[in-house]
Parts: sequence; C-alpha cells; structure tokens
Amino acid sequence: MSNILAIIPARAGSKRIPNKNIKKFFGKEIIKYPIEAVLSVDIIDELIVSTDSEDIKKISKKSGASVPFMRSDENSDDFATTYDVIEEVINKCSKKYDIICCVYPTSVFVSKEILTEAITLLLKTPNATSIASVLEYSHPIQRSLISKSGFLISNHPENYNSRSQDLEVNYHDAGQFYVFKTSNVLNEKKLITKQCIPFVINPNQAHDIDTYDDWELAELKYQFKTSKL
Repeated sequence: MSNILAIIPARAGSKRIPNKNIKKFFGKEIIKYPIEAVLSVDIIDELIVSTDSEDIKKISKKSGASVPFMRSDENSDDFATTYDVIEEVINKCSKKYDIICCVYPTSVFVSKEILTEAITLLLKTPNATSIASVLEYSHPIQRSLISKSGFLISNHPENYNSRSQDLEVNYHDAGQFYVFKTSNVLNEKKLITKQCIPFVINPNQAHDIDTYDDWELAELKYQFKTSKL
C-alpha cells in the first residue's frame, strides 16, 4: 500500500483577483471545495495546504486540512513554480510519501470520484510516473493562425484544408490536479513527467480561474453541473 499525500498550493498574492483563493464562490471560500474533495478520498493519507497567508491557513485548518508550516518567502513570490512549492513541502515533511497529489485551490470541479480514479489508474500502471488532468483543444491546433504584419498566417499551412476528424487530438493542462510518484518528480523537477498519463476532463467539469471573466464562467458551469445532480 502506498503512502499518499495531497498538497494544495495556495499563496495570498493573486494580482488579477485579489484574495482569489479565499474569495466566496456561491457563499463558500473557494479553497474549501478542493479541500472537501480531497478529504473525501479514502486512499489519501494526509492533506497539507502550502500558504504564506494566515487567513488561508485559518480557513484551511477550519476546513480540516493540515498547515504544519508556512511557505517560505522564496516560494511566495510571482516567480516560484508549483514544482518549487511541492519540493519545499516534500523536504519539510517528516514523513516520506510514495505518491503526491497536487490539487489547485480554485479547483471547484474536482471530486472524490475523479481523484480516486486518477490515483488508482497511476497505481495500476507500473511504467507510468505521473497522471495529469488535461482538456482537449476545442479546435485542432494544427490549423492555428497567427497575426504577422497585420495579416493572418497559418502556423501549419499543410493542414489548413484538412478535416478536423483527420487530425491528431491535442491536449492542454486543465489546471485541476496532478498525481505523481515522488521520487520521479524530484528527479525530473517537473510535475508532468516523461511517463505521464493524460486524464481527460469533460470541459464542463473544469475551468481555470485567472480573471473575473473566468470566475463568472466557472460559476455558470458550476450552476449547470449542480442543476443536473
């Protein structure tokens, strides 16, 4: 049986949406959604929130998460990566974990079922070292365009007249969660490792929140999701 740690990286310094990680989302601080989802997963042993904020710490602990230490100043600025934060938590933990599950603090759509399925799939795939939530590009990137000198130019002119169904599907990071084998991530120093399984998310079940427009769209998606339950 593997020891599994979940980490939610939640710093205070959001520029475009101030205090984003504890802003109310349908009457509840948004970080509470992923905290509740993670705590409902039976195979996760511990949940740590990494933060530089006393307010986030207070809300996280009240919601059932552990905040055994505050994030360092070095990893609290705009230049620190998620990997940097994860590495810090791993190094500060007295206990060693085989598997780490990183969930972002605004992942309102993440669920017990999704996380359990992803972790189980990774554990059942010996040659895989990580699994990441991804979304399909809604339009083939092989037919993407750029603007050059004020005019549109095809990035891949050889594919411009190809049918969408004839082009290979491409994915992008859904910004919801990563699950990985600790030793491999520490060796590669990135969360999407060389042997990373794609966990394809329904576009109605994921939304990266960076701006107020993103927030409003996430609310619409969440209303749609809950109305169907």
